[in-house]
Amino acid sequence: MEPVDEADPWDRLLELAEAGDEAELGRFFSSLEPSEAVRAILRLEPDHQEMVLTGLNPSDAADLIEDLPDEQAADIIESMEPVDAAEIVMEMQSDEQADLIADLNDEDAEAILQEMKPEEADEARSLASYADNVAGGLMITEYFRFEESVSVGDAMDEIQTRSEELDEYFSRYAYVVSGWGRLVGVLEVRDLVLCPREKPIADIMAPSLFAKAQAPLDELKNFFENREFAAVPIVDTHGRLVGVVRSTSVQSALAKRSEQEMMRMYGIVGGDEIRNLPTLTRSRRRLSWLSVNIVLNIAAASVIALYIDTLGAVIALAVFLPIISDMSGCSGNQAVAVSMRELSLGIVKPFEVFRVWLKEISVGALNGIALGLILGFVAWAWKGNPYLGLVIGGALMVNTLVAVSIGGTVPLLLKRFGVDPAVASGPILTTVTDICGFFLVLSFATMLLPKLL
Repeated sequence: MEPVDEADPWDRLLELAEAGDEAELGRFFSSLEPSEAVRAILRLEPDHQEMVLTGLNPSDAADLIEDLPDEQAADIIESMEPVDAAEIVMEMQSDEQADLIADLNDEDAEAILQEMKPEEADEARSLASYADNVAGGLMITEYFRFEESVSVGDAMDEIQTRSEELDEYFSRYAYVVSGWGRLVGVLEVRDLVLCPREKPIADIMAPSLFAKAQAPLDELKNFFENREFAAVPIVDTHGRLVGVVRSTSVQSALAKRSEQEMMRMYGIVGGDEIRNLPTLTRSRRRLSWLSVNIVLNIAAASVIALYIDTLGAVIALAVFLPIISDMSGCSGNQAVAVSMRELSLGIVKPFEVFRVWLKEISVGALNGIALGLILGFVAWAWKGNPYLGLVIGGALMVNTLVAVSIGGTVPLLLKRFGVDPAVASGPILTTVTDICGFFLVLSFATMLLPKLL
């Protein structure tokens, strides 16, 4: 058990919360770095987490909730009384607010929404209805919008009345809409200062690019890669302005997606695991992967069992089996990575399996020959037997072709059938390359057994 230090921030937070010293609690919380505040709140028991959050002012509590991993944020909010939770949720930025509401179970979400201001609750429901990986799920509603009939002076006056909210607003651009709410233009807020107050903003606006609310994440990524914009306005199917997506939000979403794909590749398939989750929950999530993996490994081991006599007669083969398996797996993983990247960029479509296979088999043939010659020569030099080099080199050549064929095409096939390629490509590649590698080495050795003894 970790020793308790008097300086541990979680102990201090709890001490101040239990004492009801809200002013000192707020000052101490403000002194913590965001990452340290997250660490501290996650070290507390659920009842104590609620005590600390309700002791903070809602704005500070909202900042903390926004910094927490999604699953833990939802668990903490669900454990609170709806009225207390609603005070915190209303202080969150619209995109974070919607993400949190979407992560709650329906009953808790509705109870919290009932405690919120009606217009804010309706907006949160609308934003929460979008998927996380589309523009609507990333957009914010804190931005400046003016009707095209508004004058520069009126626009400046409205901005000044919202001066206390400027930290929450995306304030670089202002968007101009028609009386029906359709997006008609954009201008930089700083340009308002340089224009006569009586001038209509329609005279100084520029045409605006936009994205649809259902635009996928990769489309937004391409938009910002090709343009030095800080944000893009989002419109609905009727062209009405409904929100703004910042480039930083897209970058964060891409980073989160990459992290999730990496976690799934390593068999953590049940969400954002951290060590504060219940032990049984973490165990169950990992076992769902490990139990499948053990079956796949038994299948690979059964190939060795079929050729146990050959392996016993030529024990040197055992040295090269893991090398062939690993080298082929590396070649296959390179092909997987390229296919995943091309799928994410839209360069290749799931039905282009044959074209992808032809591209990969040509690279695999060249690399397989090169790698096979190198490893075959090593085997020959080690044991002084050219036939051992032929078996080892030939097996690696063929297995490299198998590996790149699987690595290049399986992600496309999985995508075509609605299966996440990031989850399934790795296990399929590993199992097949192991089985084929073992089979090729041992079957070649069996055919040439008299020459190897």
